[in-house]
Amino acid sequence: MKSARILAFSGWRLLLSAMVGIFLLCGPVAAQTAAEKEKLQKTKRQLEEEIRYTNELLETTQKNKQISLDKLQILTKKIRSRESLIRTINDELNELDVQISVENIQIGKMSKQLQEMKNEYARMIYHAYRIMNGRNKLMFIFSAKDFNQAYLRLKYYQQYAAWRRRQVERIESTQLAINSQRRELEMVKNQKLDLIRTQQAEKLKLDREKVDKAKAVKEFTSREKQLIKTLKNKQTAARRLESEIEKLIAEEIRASEERTAKKEGKISGVKGTGSKGKSTELDMTPREKELSASFASNRGRLPWPCEKGFVSSGFGEHPHPVLEYVKVKNNGIDIITERGAQVRAVFGGRVSWVKSFPNLNKVVIIRHGDYLTVYSNLDEVTVKDGQEVNARQSIGRVHIDPGDQRSELHFEIWRGKSLQDPEDWLARKY
Repeated sequence: MKSARILAFSGWRLLLSAMVGIFLLCGPVAAQTAAEKEKLQKTKRQLEEEIRYTNELLETTQKNKQISLDKLQILTKKIRSRESLIRTINDELNELDVQISVENIQIGKMSKQLQEMKNEYARMIYHAYRIMNGRNKLMFIFSAKDFNQAYLRLKYYQQYAAWRRRQVERIESTQLAINSQRRELEMVKNQKLDLIRTQQAEKLKLDREKVDKAKAVKEFTSREKQLIKTLKNKQTAARRLESEIEKLIAEEIRASEERTAKKEGKISGVKGTGSKGKSTELDMTPREKELSASFASNRGRLPWPCEKGFVSSGFGEHPHPVLEYVKVKNNGIDIITERGAQVRAVFGGRVSWVKSFPNLNKVVIIRHGDYLTVYSNLDEVTVKDGQEVNARQSIGRVHIDPGDQRSELHFEIWRGKSLQDPEDWLARKY
């Protein structure tokens, strides 16, 4: 009886050890792998959507037989998205490799525990054969001192038989779990093969796109004079806009100083100091201060001024996409979007300015306390000076270039007289 109890205890200990070991092994790792896999798949879906969108933009530019800078920038963006997609697929393949390793470890551990349970069960059978055959069992029961002891001995045999059945059930359930794990492992391996095929296809597309870009760059190089002229016109317009914005800021500072002086009874003899550089900050009302603080707290979370699109030219000074040894200075960012796309305010505020500029078309400036957002190259502006606007409210449409059908929004953010990088303020797409 003592041997049987030891065997029973050993069986339960093995099962408990197996379950705890498997839980400790696969629980945190599986959860982490699943979360990382979901993140990678989300990024992959967004990149695929970005590539699909750039394909649509390219189809629009294909109608113009002459290679345009717009087409080159779209191709560049598409190549970058494709490269990011391939990197994401690589990361996903690495995650699948980790998952396959974990699955193999789990299967190995469960197989080892299964073998140990089978060995324990074999020892139980051998024990039963030696001391629990029909004759010994009857002798053991009938040799009891009284009826109660005989009953207890009979119950013991019944419990021992039940334990053996449970041990068989545990062996069978563990075997089923191993089979299920192996099927899951096979599925993961198939996913990996599918991903490898996708990766190879994306690499072929990337090679073709790089060839297309090289052809476009070559054609552009042959039109260097035209490109330089266009670039100079654009830079002249940008400098003029910058100058006008600085004047607007200085005028608003002067006006706020006059309002403050009037409140304090010092209006006589007061001259605007903002334009002379004595003051560089607005005297804001409590509501304006609250709006400014709210705008600042949304850094990195502002909605894009166009619902769709991508940055074709970033903030600051950087090389021209075609012309060697030529650098482009950008006070904001340029966003290529679909034809005639709606332009929307990125935050609530008051319209300070609506004007037309050569090479920039219509420009809208919105004040958000101490911050300004600038939207240029618009048509059909739907707001006016002094109007209060809400976040995501439409303020007009992007201008469509009649030559190459280009739709590109220029967007800037100012804090006082300091330019900001808009990409630091806009929400990340992925």
